[in-house]
Amino acid sequence: MFGVELSTGSINQLRQESSTSVASAVEEAHHYVQQQEQVNMDETSFAQGNNDGKNTEGRKGWLWVLVTPWVSYFAVCLSRSSQVCQQLLGETFTGIVGSDRYSAYQHLSLEHRQVCWAHLKRDLTQIAERKGVAGELGQALLEQQHLLFEHWYRVRDGTLSRSEFSQTVQPIRERFKQLLTEGAGYEIAPKEKTPLAKTVRTCQQLLKIEPALWTFVTTEGIEPTNNAAERALRPAVLWRKNSFGSQSEAGSLFVSRMLTVTTSLRAQNRSVLEYLVQACRASRQGLPAPSLLPIQDRTL
Repeated sequence: MFGVELSTGSINQLRQESSTSVASAVEEAHHYVQQQEQVNMDETSFAQGNNDGKNTEGRKGWLWVLVTPWVSYFAVCLSRSSQVCQQLLGETFTGIVGSDRYSAYQHLSLEHRQVCWAHLKRDLTQIAERKGVAGELGQALLEQQHLLFEHWYRVRDGTLSRSEFSQTVQPIRERFKQLLTEGAGYEIAPKEKTPLAKTVRTCQQLLKIEPALWTFVTTEGIEPTNNAAERALRPAVLWRKNSFGSQSEAGSLFVSRMLTVTTSLRAQNRSVLEYLVQACRASRQGLPAPSLLPIQDRTL
């Protein structure tokens, strides 16, 4: 970019310096996210090697993201468990989490969850494509999903009020739950793997989290999908494809910190290069890095 030749060792030193320079700002961003009323979460695989002896068991790495409108926080962890989810959210988190139906989020109370309808629609479409009663059930569930989102889009464009939306959704919710109950009630063998058996188990699983499908109906600011978190992970997926992950804990920290910085700054329409220059300059002078928080949320 600037025509400056650098050795591999120098690149690694600069990478480490950049990572260290933004460490405090990234930690501040993490605390900020933990205090928000709504967070979208997702995770994707991200390999971490053992060059530093800190992954001797060769455990699979996972890149987690917590997304809010202005600040996002990324972390590479050697687990995809509910314990990691709890640690990332923090002990005092009381907000609502938008996510898919992965088991790591099951520890969250249903009133503090919004399950992604985009994932659900894909599952319902698969059911609708099956033969027999399973396909008929899937079609009926999809009809309710389509009806729900027709009204939701009217809320988004301002032609339907929240109160009207809540009232309109009530019969849709009742019908949706009725269909799930019907699907969960079909008799199947314990280890049966037929399309009908898969449908029954999906309906049974959905009934357990049914209240978390509708949080967005009554809570302002909650989206029915987890698209925000999935979008935030796309650059990370490209990074993973080009770099094959990281080779050490320090490398994973660099990845998570740089993704936190770039994603948060772009959400605020701030210059990434300008910020990193300021952060490195501040670090060399023994000063803290500039904040990643929006101006209105910074502590003066």
